[in-house]
Amino acid sequence: MTTSTLDDRLAVTREGRVSTVRLNDPKTLNSMDTQMALSLREVLRAEAKVCSCIILAGGERGFCSGANLSGDLAPGDGELDAGQTLEDAFNPLVETIRTLPVPFITAVRGAAAGVGASLAMSGDIIICGRSAYFLEAFARIGLVPDGGAAWLLTRSVGRVRAMELMLLAEKLPADKAFDWGLITRLVEDNAVEAEAMAIAQKLADGPTRALALTRQSAWAAADSSFTETLQLERVLQRDAGNHPDFAEGVAAFKEKRAARFGG
Repeated sequence: MTTSTLDDRLAVTREGRVSTVRLNDPKTLNSMDTQMALSLREVLRAEAKVCSCIILAGGERGFCSGANLSGDLAPGDGELDAGQTLEDAFNPLVETIRTLPVPFITAVRGAAAGVGASLAMSGDIIICGRSAYFLEAFARIGLVPDGGAAWLLTRSVGRVRAMELMLLAEKLPADKAFDWGLITRLVEDNAVEAEAMAIAQKLADGPTRALALTRQSAWAAADSSFTETLQLERVLQRDAGNHPDFAEGVAAFKEKRAARFGG
């Protein structure tokens, strides 16, 4: 089922309990302006209320080529506060992704550049086609990486490799991204979305509340000490243990059958 969105550059389809949100502006390789970022945030928040897993996909030639520098983000004659754009649109978008109550998968083909790279890297599971590449292009235009890029990169590939990617602004092809641990799976281009959907359906059939709490724990752990992580796990486990999915999981284990989680 296809649904309408706030922005015709976004398309949403639902298959069972999985929502696929597609960046759909092929003429710009899905470059993103302020309005598109705000619309994507609202779409993700809305879909998280009606599905159990979200896939964010782009087009065949590009996932997202970054900020649209020909639109409202283009420098003019007066002073431009590029940081205000982040505060108003892009930062709320990536914060929304971080706090989604459902698993979030990114399906990447072609270019994932600039803020598009940050969106791709924000997936819980990142599926890339062999044509995919990541590009922190900011140094080429005199800006700094945004969309949480520095945080995401240093925690995925380490400080030194992250520095190389951001300072030299060179493409990181998908096969090297896989070797470096930046992405989850590397598949043929024509298999990217099928692979993402297979994983999404598996997650959607899982214990939805426990998966949401797992996301919360994992994101928090990246900024927390070991002791703080243990303390948070204790709180989250209490929440998960009080959910009917836990009782069903235990019953299924004892009865040696597949669990039927209610979500």
